[in-house]
Amino acid sequence: MMNYRQYKHYGASIMINIVKCNLEVATAHFVGNRNEAESLFLSSSFLNTGNKELRIVLLKYFLSSFTSDEYYQLYHDSGIEFNVVYGAASKIFDDPETLHEQSVNLAKHLYEQSSHPKIKGGEFYTVYFRDCIVDGDTVDAVGLFKSENKDTFLRVLHEGGNFNLESEQGINIKKLDKGCLIFNKERENGYVVAVVDNTNRGIEAQYWMDDFLHVRQRKDGYANTQNAMAMAKNFVTKALPEQFEVSKADQIDLLNRSLEFFKENDTFEMEEFANEVIEQPEVIESFRQYKRSFEEENDVVIDDSFDISDYAFRRQQRSYKRVIRLDRKIQIIIDGNRDHVEQGEDERGKYYKVYYSEEE
Repeated sequence: MMNYRQYKHYGASIMINIVKCNLEVATAHFVGNRNEAESLFLSSSFLNTGNKELRIVLLKYFLSSFTSDEYYQLYHDSGIEFNVVYGAASKIFDDPETLHEQSVNLAKHLYEQSSHPKIKGGEFYTVYFRDCIVDGDTVDAVGLFKSENKDTFLRVLHEGGNFNLESEQGINIKKLDKGCLIFNKERENGYVVAVVDNTNRGIEAQYWMDDFLHVRQRKDGYANTQNAMAMAKNFVTKALPEQFEVSKADQIDLLNRSLEFFKENDTFEMEEFANEVIEQPEVIESFRQYKRSFEEENDVVIDDSFDISDYAFRRQQRSYKRVIRLDRKIQIIIDGNRDHVEQGEDERGKYYKVYYSEEE
C-alpha cells in the first residue's frame, strides 16, 4: 500500500477521494498514427513497477492532473455493450489478471482511432488501481493514459574531477497529456469516469474522448449547474434581445442577478430562479421556451431542481462577460448597481451616465 497525496473532488452529488493508492499492475504499448503509417508496438508483459520510488513517481504522473469535478460515463448509441472501452474495463474488473490481454485490445482500438494527421504517437498505459474512494465506497479503478510529448532534460555528470552535460528526451511527470480513470461504480450506467486531455483542442482532440473512450457528461450537480448557467447566459445575451427591446445595461443586470442567484443559493429551483431573476411574466414564458430549445440543440436535460456545484459555478462564471463596449476604445464594466447607470441621448449623441459615492 502506497501512502500518497490526497486528492479530493467535491461536487454537488459525488466525491472522489484517492488517499492511499495501490498501483497493482501496469502495461505499456506504443500507439502510432495509423494515417501516417506509424506502427503499433505491443509489449509482451507487464511493466516492472516493483521499485517503491518508481511507484511514487508513477502515481504522481498518472493522478495529479485529475483536478476537475466534471465526470463522465461511457456510452454507445446502440447500447453500452458496444463500447469497446466499457467491455475491456468490465473484463478487467471481473478478473484483474486479464489486464494485459485487455490492454492489447485497447491499444489496437486506440490505434484504429488515431488517423487524424495531427495526432501524435506515444506510449499508451493501462493501469490497475485499488483503494479509490467514491462517495464513501472503496472501489478499484482502471486508468488509461497516453504520453504524446517529450521534454528535453539535462544530466550533469561528474567525471574525473570535471563536470559534463548530456541531454535526454523523456516524459515530464508534471505534464500528463491524456488520461482517463474508470471507477468501478455505477457499472450499469457506464461507470463513473474522469478524463484529462491537456494537448489537443481542435478537431483532432475528439479522437480521445469521442472516438476512443466514447464518453458523455455524467448527469450530476456539476453538469446541471454548468448547463443551467450556460442556458441562462445564452438566453440573456442572444434570445432576449431578439424578442424584446432590452438595453446592454439591462442585459448585464440580468447576468449579474443570475450569477448572484447561483452564488447565494445551495440548490437551484427553476421557478424560483425565473421569478427572482427574470421577474416579468412574458419574459419568463420566453425563458421556459428557450430552455426546451437549448436542451434539444445541446442534447442535454437540465433538471428543474438540483444541488448547485460550487466548482462548476466558479468555472462557468468566467464566461459571463459584463462589459459594454462603446465605439472602439471605451468599455464600461458593470458588476452590480444597475440603478446607478443611466442611458440617454442628447444633441451630442448617445451617452451613459454613472452615479457613484466614492472614487477608488
